[in-house]
Amino acid sequence: MYRVLRFFISLVPATVYYSVRQLMLDQEKATLDEKDHFGKVYGRAMLRMAGIKVDVDLSALDPKGHYVFFCNHQSLFDIPILFDALWNYHMRFVAKESLFRIPIYGKALGNAGHISLNRENRRAAMKSLDDAVASAKSGISPLIFPEGTRNPDLSKLMDFKVGGMVLALKCGLPVAPLIMEGTGKLLPKKSMLFNPDQRIRLRALPPVDTSKYTLKERERFKDDMYALMNAAYQELLRS
Repeated sequence: MYRVLRFFISLVPATVYYSVRQLMLDQEKATLDEKDHFGKVYGRAMLRMAGIKVDVDLSALDPKGHYVFFCNHQSLFDIPILFDALWNYHMRFVAKESLFRIPIYGKALGNAGHISLNRENRRAAMKSLDDAVASAKSGISPLIFPEGTRNPDLSKLMDFKVGGMVLALKCGLPVAPLIMEGTGKLLPKKSMLFNPDQRIRLRALPPVDTSKYTLKERERFKDDMYALMNAAYQELLRS
């Protein structure tokens, strides 16, 4: 209980501090590494404050690879875990627009290059896709939660949204599927209490060549990615 209390006492000051540091960067002159830095350090700091340890296996990936990452989503702790685990990559989240309206923190997300996705407005959504593609071409590795939101059913992955498939196919990069297990028990959706001793595992699957699919085949691509990732998730649950 002490670790949980310590985490919540530290959370707001840490969020404001790292957000302000991010906002102080000169956006015109800052390198990708510099824009990466405060998000990564913030994610690692959150895990340390919470006392959470993660068993990570990214051996299927090239440490210098350039990917679109797909990851299943069960908990708010997925974000700091992925910041920390993908330390070697110029990763940026594709996230719902409402996060970017949070005072200070939302502005810092935008300045760091994370990609806002407006799901309510088709024209804005198309611009978000174009922004993501442009970011990918500049060296960014977008990270998509293909389920679209946190999944409360820990027995299987939720159906994937087609928008993430379109984004991945337009980027033209290999897709690196990531499977996370345990965060739904660590901090369930709609809960504020977490168990810092919960076992967390993150596994990377071999990258998928998206050149085998056209935009018109996005539904097939979606079905194939779901089958691949859900099977890997089931295997992780059994292990």
